Amino acid sequence: MFTNIAAYKFAHLRALKPLRERLVAQCRAWGLKGTILLSEEGVNLFVAGPRNEIDLLLAELRAIPGLEELAPKISESVEQPFTRMLVRIKKEIIAFGVEGIDPATRPSPKLSARTLKQWLDEGRPLTLLDTRNAYEVKLGTFRGARTLDIDHFREFPQAVSRLPAEMKEQPVVMFCTGGIRCEKAGPFMQREGFRNVLQLDGGILKYFEECGGDHFDGECFVFDQRVGVDPALRETESTQCYVCQTPLDAAEQRDARFVRGKSCPYCFKSSAEVMAQNIAARHEVIRRTARPLPGSTPCDNRRPLNVPERYDGKSLVDLLSGVFGHIPREKWLQLCARGAFVNGENVPMPAEHVVRAGERCFRLLPGEIEPAVNADIRILHEDEAIVVLNKPAPLPMHAGGRFHRNTLQFFLQAAYAPQRPRGVHRLDAATTGVLVCARTRHFAKLLQPQFEKGAVEKIYLARVQGWPMDDGFSCDAPISAGPVGSGAREIDECDGLPARTEFRVIERRGDGTARLEARPLTGRTNQIRVHLWHLGYPICGDPAYLPDHQTGDSLTPGWGEAPLCLHAWRLKLTHPLTNEPVEFAAEKPAYL
Repeated sequence: MFTNIAAYKFAHLRALKPLRERLVAQCRAWGLKGTILLSEEGVNLFVAGPRNEIDLLLAELRAIPGLEELAPKISESVEQPFTRMLVRIKKEIIAFGVEGIDPATRPSPKLSARTLKQWLDEGRPLTLLDTRNAYEVKLGTFRGARTLDIDHFREFPQAVSRLPAEMKEQPVVMFCTGGIRCEKAGPFMQREGFRNVLQLDGGILKYFEECGGDHFDGECFVFDQRVGVDPALRETESTQCYVCQTPLDAAEQRDARFVRGKSCPYCFKSSAEVMAQNIAARHEVIRRTARPLPGSTPCDNRRPLNVPERYDGKSLVDLLSGVFGHIPREKWLQLCARGAFVNGENVPMPAEHVVRAGERCFRLLPGEIEPAVNADIRILHEDEAIVVLNKPAPLPMHAGGRFHRNTLQFFLQAAYAPQRPRGVHRLDAATTGVLVCARTRHFAKLLQPQFEKGAVEKIYLARVQGWPMDDGFSCDAPISAGPVGSGAREIDECDGLPARTEFRVIERRGDGTARLEARPLTGRTNQIRVHLWHLGYPICGDPAYLPDHQTGDSLTPGWGEAPLCLHAWRLKLTHPLTNEPVEFAAEKPAYL
């Protein structure tokens, strides 16, 4: 068995540092554990250990001038409730924060537990004032007691200022757990003009010891491993929430919202509530990052390019002309001559430089103001694995062309740092709607195969020029593997990549346009745009794929022009954590 003592005594103590050193050495030698607080105003302690050694500690303390009458509350336990021995010097042995309160020389009068019980039995008129914190009161208090709804004893002075003025003339009996708080609360109230203030000597615990539970409802919160004790001073089934520190009785512990070490009925937040809070914080970061847009200030950039294995041993200009076939070779020769390409050590790379597979070179791009974008990114869902958002337009996903920082990737990295969410599929800069990002490389590797195998169900909404004859139709024309001509993809019956899109007419409008539902069964670049253009129903607002099978000069619609009327509406995939199907939808834009 272990003997537990709790004691305090207000006294004018001096030479605290040598006293602390002596007590630390002796308590460790005696095998005691707990906490002793020393202050110039007195001592406050909670210590446990073998009974003989506890008696030695009490004798040591009572030998200190002013502590001769130190009287502890004693209890027994089968386990050591403390993990270490601490002796600390503090400004106050009970934090109050009010200067000039000196319980050692100017205490308020005390009322014994037996006398209080007698007064309550007789129905004597008085106000019982609970000076404890709200979470302590929750477990129990004297019947009819006035409580203060405070979270810390430092709030007591302000709470007293809110008490009715007539209480200053009435008998007030204040109480706390063991009496120490009332030692300061009493003199303070007297100073504030309360004429008849008494403090319950020894607090609730002394009352339990001498009078049991008469006139008291519930149990008493205690500041040790027991959490609560009943009027017989026996440990109750109450526990304390690890997260919010709220005491919980047996019924509250049976609540489904109580998860030991994680939540309780008072701090529980559903996964939806937690996600909503997280998303709101992400939106705020994105908002701050976009004001002003990061690309509105010129900044020099380096664009990396990794050498594919098929270009091993070829010249730099061959690499550039092959990877970016829509740009003339002469243009690359001019850039190389100006030193626009460097290696990892910033050494210029001439056009004839022989590249090796896996080598990385960088294109130097002088600082310029990037085109403005729409940064109104709305996150629809997030969890440990994925981020789902409604991408606005115009907004490119990654750095490219004139865009370096005005990109979706830049904003997401700001909102999720240090993580770097990455899109596991792609939407054109001018396309709005549902986009799924993986929060780590691990989850990206689990998600991307679903898109590559066509296992993801995607539904787009499009507004097109013209009225399709059939309500349902499809297109399986192969699409060129790379850009041709103006840089757009085209139908390539000979060498194109297989592609299939299914369409359904939702509405034919009086202005000669129609609203369609599009389901791409493959994932080629610009697939829906190219197929509708090929069928003779180009998407409204598309400057690249024009009526009469013409192509335009711009691949970046939306910058100051009519919006591209294409929206990724719904998406269904298998979640990488649960392996269950999940579906997400993005609100339809007004122009659709």
